[in-house]
Amino acid sequence: MGTLTTLHAATHPLAEATAHVSGSRAFTGPAVGHLRALGATTERAEGEERAGPGRFSLAVPGLGAVRAEAVWADVLHGMDGADDEATVQAATGVMAVHGRRDGSPRGLAVDYAATCASVLSVQGMLAALVGRARGGGTESVTTGADRAALLAVSQYLAAACAPEAEAAPVSPGGAPFTAADGTRFELEALEPAVWAGFWRELGASPEAIRAGWRPFQFRYATACAPLPEALHTTTRGTAWERIRQAAAVAGAAVCPLHAMATHTGSPAPWTVEASGPWTARPPLTAPDDPARPLAGLLVLEAGRRIQAPLAAHLLSLLGADVVRIEPPGGDPLRGMPPCCSDVSARWLALNRHKRALEIDIKSAAGRAELRELASGADVFLHNWAPGKAERLGLDAETFGAANPGLVYAYTSGWAGRLPDAPTGTDFMVQARMGIGEAVRPLDEPPAPSLMTLVDVFGGLLGAEVVLAGLLLRERSGTGVRVESSLLGAAETLTAAARYRRRPAGFRRPLPTADGWTAPTDGSATAAHGLHRSLTSPAKQPNPTNRQVITALRERGLAATPVTTDLASLPADPRLSGALRRDSHGCVAVPSPWRFS
Repeated sequence: MGTLTTLHAATHPLAEATAHVSGSRAFTGPAVGHLRALGATTERAEGEERAGPGRFSLAVPGLGAVRAEAVWADVLHGMDGADDEATVQAATGVMAVHGRRDGSPRGLAVDYAATCASVLSVQGMLAALVGRARGGGTESVTTGADRAALLAVSQYLAAACAPEAEAAPVSPGGAPFTAADGTRFELEALEPAVWAGFWRELGASPEAIRAGWRPFQFRYATACAPLPEALHTTTRGTAWERIRQAAAVAGAAVCPLHAMATHTGSPAPWTVEASGPWTARPPLTAPDDPARPLAGLLVLEAGRRIQAPLAAHLLSLLGADVVRIEPPGGDPLRGMPPCCSDVSARWLALNRHKRALEIDIKSAAGRAELRELASGADVFLHNWAPGKAERLGLDAETFGAANPGLVYAYTSGWAGRLPDAPTGTDFMVQARMGIGEAVRPLDEPPAPSLMTLVDVFGGLLGAEVVLAGLLLRERSGTGVRVESSLLGAAETLTAAARYRRRPAGFRRPLPTADGWTAPTDGSATAAHGLHRSLTSPAKQPNPTNRQVITALRERGLAATPVTTDLASLPADPRLSGALRRDSHGCVAVPSPWRFS
């Protein structure tokens, strides 16, 4: 084991480590910042590649070196040179999901797939090092922007391929709302009574209130919210101050759309803090599968919705034994339609391979049972509301007293860093941090994406910091407390956008007779010009995808068809059987890593 000796080293899992980095900054930029925040010294090769892979070599005293590579297309095939952020978003269904609110596929203006792959590269190296410290032999890891993108749409894909229909319509529409003075805002109401109370305060009709709740409630699942126009008419006729008052009375949350925000003062999207000394329990066996470096570790997850469950899902893919702590009666989202074999397809996308245990943490007996379980665990992970863990006596101090070697992980909304922060849910964080400007080009009004970008990226950060905590525990002999947040996720995404908006029309695919075609970013300007000539009134009928792509290739330009129906992805030749069905018949995406 690479034992740490200095005070700085004891709080930085990659202290005394050196990382050599080369390749595209889309892949390496976020990773370099995270490696430095974890204590590594980074050295970048001269020059900058714009479209190639990102490559990393991380050497840690006592543990040796691990390598990582992030590529554009690892499971996508037959792209014929059309492999970059735009075409990965097009082929994997990201454009389709992001565009649901607007009724047509649209690219995310931020390099979302590459930024996710950058974090996955760091995760892979940290996991490999944890495996090394436990006697394993993993040497290298590969990830891809395509793998990251499929992970990001995995819930939408699972639902689209389920045998049942959606519980809410998948049609254009959704927030933001607009007040009488032009203030555009996001609304959050997690309970139907809160939703109804807010709109009653504003004088909306009972019919519109009833009709609007289901699409609003399911917008996290469907990435759209076809609300009655009467609700938008109501807010357009109401002053912003009155809207704020109505939200306060009803217990709802409203947040005006902000400009793209820079960092709020934290140098990293998470925190890692060593706690008390720990005498390591020797593993029964060293992990012998390079793809499962966390084999033999026990993770307790008390999470809801996406952020914490996704973080735990990633840990399970790395070999950890994950036990979900669910309320009596089980997780209500387990039955959320559409279902595969009576289990929610979306729930399976985040929770397959996990065990479940029902515990009533509101009771003294239930809390005692959870504390007893945590005394033998390696990780406890939750995303409860701020202060809940302390009120219930399920906080890091209490658990650490019984298990000094525990990695206690909290995936929060705001990490306590933003005064007067609204409710810490995905779309509210997007509104407050200006993600609407990062994801949409200049000719589109800024608006949060109804794809759960921040929740998914927050789950990636949660898994990353747990892995950092496990490595620090192995190297320093201490228990560890870690925290990640949706705020940190939003800050990372706005940094990836370099705090500026993209030009008009950026990553907007080309309509064809049989769908849409997405050119690479480097081909886009010429491709749009050629498309205009091919679709002029004198050139009827309009060309097909194949004809447009052929014409582009003849001119040295690259493009790929846009996936518009996620249910078609399992048979898409570009994925060559990468998608599979689990024991419930639910479509599952491939692991985000390949280890060797």
